Amino acid sequence: MEKTVTLRAHKALFLNTLGFTVCFASWMLNGVLVTFLSSNRIFDWGPTEIGWLIGIPVLTGSLFRLPAGMLTDKYGGKPIYGIVLIISALPMFLLSGADSFWTYAMYSAGFGLAGTSFSVGIAYTSVWYPQSWQGTALGIFGAGNAGSALTTLFAPTLLNHLTDNGANLEGWRDLPVYYAAMLVIMGVLLFIFADNKKPDKKGASFREQLLPLKDVRVWRFGLYYFLVFGCFVAFSQWLVPYFVNVYYLPLVTAGILASLFSFPSGVIRAIGGWLSDYFGARQVMYWVLGLSAVLSFFLILPKMDVYSPGAGVTAFRAGTVTEVSDTFIVVNEDRYQIKENERAGENLEDQMLVFPTRLTWQEPIVAVGQKVKRNTLLAKGVTRIHFQAHVWVFTGLVIILGTVWGIGKAAVYKHIPNYFPDEVGVVGGIVGVIGGLGGFVCPIVFAYLLEATGLWTSCWMLMWVLSVISLIWMHQVIQNMLRDEHPKAMQHFETGSGAERVSGAEQAEY
Repeated sequence: MEKTVTLRAHKALFLNTLGFTVCFASWMLNGVLVTFLSSNRIFDWGPTEIGWLIGIPVLTGSLFRLPAGMLTDKYGGKPIYGIVLIISALPMFLLSGADSFWTYAMYSAGFGLAGTSFSVGIAYTSVWYPQSWQGTALGIFGAGNAGSALTTLFAPTLLNHLTDNGANLEGWRDLPVYYAAMLVIMGVLLFIFADNKKPDKKGASFREQLLPLKDVRVWRFGLYYFLVFGCFVAFSQWLVPYFVNVYYLPLVTAGILASLFSFPSGVIRAIGGWLSDYFGARQVMYWVLGLSAVLSFFLILPKMDVYSPGAGVTAFRAGTVTEVSDTFIVVNEDRYQIKENERAGENLEDQMLVFPTRLTWQEPIVAVGQKVKRNTLLAKGVTRIHFQAHVWVFTGLVIILGTVWGIGKAAVYKHIPNYFPDEVGVVGGIVGVIGGLGGFVCPIVFAYLLEATGLWTSCWMLMWVLSVISLIWMHQVIQNMLRDEHPKAMQHFETGSGAERVSGAEQAEY
């Protein structure tokens, strides 16, 4: 870790961020490409197959993050980063020849190695900057997450161009070739222009490098990263089929809206690093997890039309029905007014409705000449509850959630160089593995939840549960830490006194 910031450090950060953007764009390709292939019936894949194919590259990139981080600590970022890019390009190129679920899955697992670029870049970036710059530098590097937005934004349009707007569907096979070329070019640039640098720690064996994994703090950070990064990765791809199926949008439009989720989340990570440097990661994580729980809860309510029995009209006394219309019923001399169905709800989809809308009316269930007794139901009540889940309201909430997660990603990684300055690659790798597993597991779980419940919003139910569990666990750990290590400060916190405060470093250590 350096003591001052140099121009070479900024050059390394620029190349790292550019390489990570390319790798992340490639890593997220399946969200768009698999949706295109299934929507156009090129392959007969259902939600479960789509979930697996979206998740497989993420699994590969996640599992190999730890060894990639360890190799970076040992040999430096330049050779490892370049090798990752070149190796990932080969299966990406071979993807163009996939002709079944299994071949597609195999090649997807291969190009998923691009996801290891995260742990490589984290370790490579951290050795160039002093501790006071760690949060900002790693946040800027993490902005390469925006590569997913570039894929969801441009890949659908490129697919339309390559397939002549659907006239030549086999043209999709050129897209992986372009991505493979992009990976190779970036690898060559790194080999030519990057400077290599390793941590100051020398001669550590792989076993010694793994010692930090005994620290519970590492696994706790991994849980938080499972939510803020893993779920971000999952939704960067899952939102494409979500928009297509829930809102009946074309693939290009769905890709644009999905990119509105991905891009701010990636870019804001740099600001999240600065916020973590300035306010402390603990305070930032409280806001991140709290807002994640609130926003996920708002997104749970599905788009729906619900019809239910409402208040009806009953006869005051026995008699014979003499007249029936849409607005009244006459029994003997008694006239009963009924609420007419004016069909006001027929144009609800043309309006922008934020909250659920309730419509009520009554429908006659008796006929002229029918004899009725006292308290006989003459007209049944009908209640219609319509929730539009308007696409722009939904997209707005999703963008805010993605932005919050982007800040959280930087807050989690702010701690690693502080507590593990010589093992950033290892610790960053294992935290990245746990987080990346969220990107693999979640699309598959989303698919099974969708098949089990029939609700696309079941994925947001899972997000709410994860957010609440993470928030409660973090709060409990912090309370226990303060009570055990700083009992006097804890007494003031609990009584509302601000006379004594623990230091920023102590607050951050949870």
